[in-house]
Amino acid sequence: MSFEEIHRKRCHRYNSPRHAHELTFSCFKGQPFLLSDRTRKYLAEAIIRAKLKHEFDLWSYVFMPEHVHLLIWPRNEIYSISEILLSIKQSVSRKAVLYLRKNDARKLKFMATGQKHTHYRFWQDGGGYDRNITSRKTLLHTINYIHNNPVRRGLVSKPEDWQWSSVKDWNGSGNGIIPVDIESFPLT
Repeated sequence: MSFEEIHRKRCHRYNSPRHAHELTFSCFKGQPFLLSDRTRKYLAEAIIRAKLKHEFDLWSYVFMPEHVHLLIWPRNEIYSISEILLSIKQSVSRKAVLYLRKNDARKLKFMATGQKHTHYRFWQDGGGYDRNITSRKTLLHTINYIHNNPVRRGLVSKPEDWQWSSVKDWNGSGNGIIPVDIESFPLT
C-alpha cells in the first residue's frame, strides 16, 4: 500500500434533513477549464437541470476558473448530495469531452488520465468539499465568502463585477446566469 492510499482524503457526506450544504469541487488537476464561457454555460445548464431533478434550492454560487462553490438546500427529507453532484459534474464532463473530440481534439491531452477505463476527466476525482450548515449566521458568512472569491483571487475589484456568481441576485442589482432561490432562505 502506498502513502497516497493510506492517507487519501475522504469526503464524508451527511444527508441530513433541513441542512444546507456548502459544496466545492475542482477541475481536473486544478486546470482552468471554466475559463471558457461554453463550459460555464454547460455548468449552469447542468445545475438548473439538477435543481429540478433532485429538488433543491440554490442559495449562492460562484464559478471560478478552476473550481465551483455552491450553497444548496435540499427540499426533501431524503436526498443524496453524491447524486446531486454526479448529475451536475457528469453532464458537464460529457459535453466538454464531446465538444473537444469534434472541434479541438488536441486539447483533450489536458484531460487525459492515463487510466484504462476513464480516459478523460473534466473534474478532479473525489468528493470535493461538503459542509452541512444549519445556522443562518454561518449561511450568511458562507454567501459572503462565495461572492468574494473572485475579489480575493484578484480577478475583479468588486464581487458585482464577476458575471459568474449569484452576487447580483443578493444585492438587488440584477440576476446571475442561474436563478437563485432567495425566497426559501431562512429569515431567522
